[in-house]
Amino acid sequence: MQLADLVTYLDRYLDIAAVPDAPGAVNGLQVANGGSVARLAAAVDVNEATIGLAAAQGAHLLLVHHGLFWGGLKPLVGPAYRRVAGLVHHDIALYSAHLPLDRHPEVGNNAVLARALGVAPQGAFGEAYGAAIGVWGEVRVERATLARRLEACVGVAPRLLAFGPFDVRRVGIVTGAGGSLIAEAAAFGLDTYITGEGAHHTFFDAEELHLNVLYGGHYATETVGVKALAEHLGAKFALPWTFLDHPTGL
Repeated sequence: MQLADLVTYLDRYLDIAAVPDAPGAVNGLQVANGGSVARLAAAVDVNEATIGLAAAQGAHLLLVHHGLFWGGLKPLVGPAYRRVAGLVHHDIALYSAHLPLDRHPEVGNNAVLARALGVAPQGAFGEAYGAAIGVWGEVRVERATLARRLEACVGVAPRLLAFGPFDVRRVGIVTGAGGSLIAEAAAFGLDTYITGEGAHHTFFDAEELHLNVLYGGHYATETVGVKALAEHLGAKFALPWTFLDHPTGL
């Protein structure tokens, strides 16, 4: 199919224009190709490794959560040049969706993870750049069981800060680097909060606010959204797709 048609659909489906994000995120099509797409690849991050994997798979479009542009303008030298050059050389288009993918109600990282964990979403939770990006919901499960479910979902044993109740009832989920939202989770009346990673001091935040916190890994918790998005596009447009796993362990 035509790249332009696929991008038009993605922009509308993910509500790219309406979702605020980091100033340098540049959500949407970041690099074009020759104009057609017959195979998709999905990855959490764009880097030399995932571009090489996409080329090996014969992909014409790479869907990522973390794109090329962060922290303002930078010269295209070194790794930045090699990434762009690799995409152009292999005729691979690049589409990035950061917060629009986090918050999407169907294929978003947080909604997908909630469903996989058996958490019934009740509403939005967790603000970034003026938009609620996470979800909160209800579940009746022991916290150790919830931790095992999370490990089964993301393939990584989570770090459990067990400072809340043994029996979990109200859970908030913000994938990625959401440790700064622990106080917000407690104020929201949650007893358990699931995210990817947090700073050292967040241990004491959880301890003193009597909140269960599960750190499932930044990378690992954000694999679910790009997979769900690629699966959705594959089904809708009859496009084969593959997930390119390049874990950081972080």
